[in-house]
Amino acid sequence: TTNVGAPSTFSYEGFFALMFLKAYLNLSDEKLIARINTDWALQFFCGIQLSENKEIKDVGMPSRIRIFLADHLEIEGFQRVLLNNWSTDMEGLGVMLNDATAFESYIKFPTDVKLLWDCVNWVYNVMHIFCKELKTKRPRSKFNEQKRKQLAYQMCRKKTYKMTKKRKQALLYLLNKGLEQLKEVLALARDNGLGMKEKQAIRLIYIKEVYRQQKYMFDNNTNTVAERIVSLFKYYIRPIKRGKENKAVEFGAKVAISQVDGIDLIDKLSFNAFNECKELKRSVIKHQQRFGACRQVGIDAIYGTNENRKWMKGKNIFHSCVPKGRMSAYKEQEKALRKELGKERSTVLEGSFGNVKNHYGLAKIKARTEATEIAWIFFGIMCANAVRIAKKRFRKEQKEMEQKEKQFLIPFK
Repeated sequence: TTNVGAPSTFSYEGFFALMFLKAYLNLSDEKLIARINTDWALQFFCGIQLSENKEIKDVGMPSRIRIFLADHLEIEGFQRVLLNNWSTDMEGLGVMLNDATAFESYIKFPTDVKLLWDCVNWVYNVMHIFCKELKTKRPRSKFNEQKRKQLAYQMCRKKTYKMTKKRKQALLYLLNKGLEQLKEVLALARDNGLGMKEKQAIRLIYIKEVYRQQKYMFDNNTNTVAERIVSLFKYYIRPIKRGKENKAVEFGAKVAISQVDGIDLIDKLSFNAFNECKELKRSVIKHQQRFGACRQVGIDAIYGTNENRKWMKGKNIFHSCVPKGRMSAYKEQEKALRKELGKERSTVLEGSFGNVKNHYGLAKIKARTEATEIAWIFFGIMCANAVRIAKKRFRKEQKEMEQKEKQFLIPFK
């Protein structure tokens, strides 16, 4: 088949190279293109060579490439391809470290009042757009009055419980009224051959779900509801309780990661909170498929359930959890090994979490959709792995060069 349209600047290999550069340099899309235009080494890495007077002017290209790769990304298959090239540089393949972390999304800190106001603002703006196209009078509402009250509430430094409850009650009433009025306007628009776009229709569905959830929590005086939506524009985000001192709750993707010789591999990625201890069996099975037998596992105390202990004992897998029951005849050796596994998990594995968040653009994920956010996280983790493999290969080449130099100098002594 013949290609249609203008030729692409990057090849498919260049697509992946661009995403790895994005994570490695930790730059915005615009600054990334500016670096590529002025750095010939980055151009060669992406498989292109710009002429002297030529530059890439399309700063939205990385975003479109990320969307394309996100639509075709299969995480486990991609990791298998990378491991086929990295496994020869890895040691200690029988040892696995396992833990979970959360990668936060770039959203404003969600509160019920903020979420309800976003929904109200969106409903009335869309309603006004349709009224303008239909050249009809806007339905009567107290939107402008509530807008002033919302601004006054936001400017208050200390927001009391009474103020917040009053604001939520007013916004719930206004949102319900706005949805009813929008329904009438849309019926009139359909009679005149007009309708909502697909994205608008999807967002309206989630606004109705937000109203249902918020109304339920307000009426029942509770803060919990199943599948709670915390952001109108990233409706797939869910609150994830972490139990940390500085962050009791995080908003983003939760990822179960297993590490082998410093290389992080994604076992499960979900925007819904899950219990990581129940993923241990799947992680061990995936490890066996990737590397063969799993003999030792470094895990946190939360993984030490009776079910997991019994399963690992049946598989003859040594773990780092505090033992139960009668001590073994080799208790001193097992204690030393358990301590070493726990140390590796708490330093190397958890240290890699901080490394990718601080240096590979995963502190706050600025993608706009669920698929591109997953791709953003994946390429950030894999880029950090690639850097570790590159350093290992460099050290290996240095040792080989030193040995060759010694062998060359021996006859002259």
